[in-house]
Amino acid sequence: MFWITMIFWSTGITCYKIQDWRRLSAAVSTISWSTNIRTLTPFQAGILLGMRHISNNITVVGDDAQSIYGFRSATVQNMLNFPTQFPGATIIKLEQNYRSVQPILETTNRVIAQSKERYTKDLWSERKGGEKPQLITCVDEDDQDNTVIRKVLEHYEQGILLRKQAVLFRASSHSASLELALHSHNIPFHKYGGLRFMESAHVKDLISILRIIENPRDEMAWFRILQLLKGVGPITAQKVFQHLAANGYNSNTLTSFVGPVVSKEGITDLGKLINDVQAMGQDAPCAQIERIARFYIPLLEYNYEDPVPRTADIEHLGQIASRYDTRQKFLTEIVLDPPASTGDIAGPPVKDEDWLVLSTIHSAKGLEWDTVYLIHAADGNLPADMATGTEEEIEEELRLTYVAMTRARDFLYVLWPLRYYSKSAGISDNHSYAQCCRFFTNSVKDTMNCIIPPSEIKDKDVSDSTSVRTNILKHIQEMWN
Repeated sequence: MFWITMIFWSTGITCYKIQDWRRLSAAVSTISWSTNIRTLTPFQAGILLGMRHISNNITVVGDDAQSIYGFRSATVQNMLNFPTQFPGATIIKLEQNYRSVQPILETTNRVIAQSKERYTKDLWSERKGGEKPQLITCVDEDDQDNTVIRKVLEHYEQGILLRKQAVLFRASSHSASLELALHSHNIPFHKYGGLRFMESAHVKDLISILRIIENPRDEMAWFRILQLLKGVGPITAQKVFQHLAANGYNSNTLTSFVGPVVSKEGITDLGKLINDVQAMGQDAPCAQIERIARFYIPLLEYNYEDPVPRTADIEHLGQIASRYDTRQKFLTEIVLDPPASTGDIAGPPVKDEDWLVLSTIHSAKGLEWDTVYLIHAADGNLPADMATGTEEEIEEELRLTYVAMTRARDFLYVLWPLRYYSKSAGISDNHSYAQCCRFFTNSVKDTMNCIIPPSEIKDKDVSDSTSVRTNILKHIQEMWN
């Protein structure tokens, strides 16, 4: 007699007890298999049904509230439909939680209670003490970054190591601003679920152009950008740089470079770009990035896959640049370890090293930390604006929020910026207002400490749409006064 174990992406572990391997093979042979691992889950459910005719010894262990892999074709219905597919099944609820303090569970229980299709569970813990989770309204992204860093250092002083603290977010790009702030405060971090913002090839490209404009003698930056152009390889790039060096690094002389015909237009356009941005002076680095983007985005589309999210990163870099007065100051803050990151050359960490964990929520599933910071908990980010088209998608975003919050053992902070910086349009303000994640209802807030910056936000219920509208009107009136 053998035990067979199969992993369900969304529902945990399923164990089967069958009599012999030949009968297992006969059952499995009736199932159609796919070579794409992301579509296995429905077939795994089919295997369950096939094995049901061999033995009654079927046990499924899982949590429907943590089904968050819809993009892998997983479905929560595998759990919810189990009693129907297997009549007479006994459901045993495991409601004691051994991770979180009771105040965190009281909040997360109310969050997941909003789910329309679920097994009703009320988690509890013997760890009765502890602080209530905090819902922190931040003025903007800078305020959110500073709040996270302040809390991280406070807990570090209290004896909680950095690697026992984690910052979680819905999408990898949501940590871009925080990564730069952590760099400036010399706080080491490891990121899971996507490249660090500054390690992305397209971000490095654009920064390299800024470095050339700031210092035309930057050979490494020239080599990186020149090889993005059509018809330019390492040998041609070397000749271009030698030509520049012989002419005092004057970008105007690029028009006189004699090279492959196919590369002529790209090299000429690069020289014109450098002249245009240098003529803009040091001020307004955001406007300079916009000018560079018009030149660079066609190269991005030519050289890289997935140009849409990469283009969004370039726009985000421009938004970050809008916070700086000069190009030099922006580069000083942002270019900390070119051309490779310190993570690329540091080697494996030793036991004494410590780092803060940054992770997407999907990558954090199954893990736990003493302190968790869930950032960008604003509608459009959480739930993601591209995942609210159907009730099923919204339900999964709710479960995703629940998974993020239940990673915390002792301290939980949920943060959201009241406003986000965007491109300036004429005389209009250069930021737009957000609203708190819809999953944090009044019932959920009753279990949390809601913190609002008093100097900027006067209404207590800032997440209420009327309050936000009032704030916008006040700001418009102040502009005209």
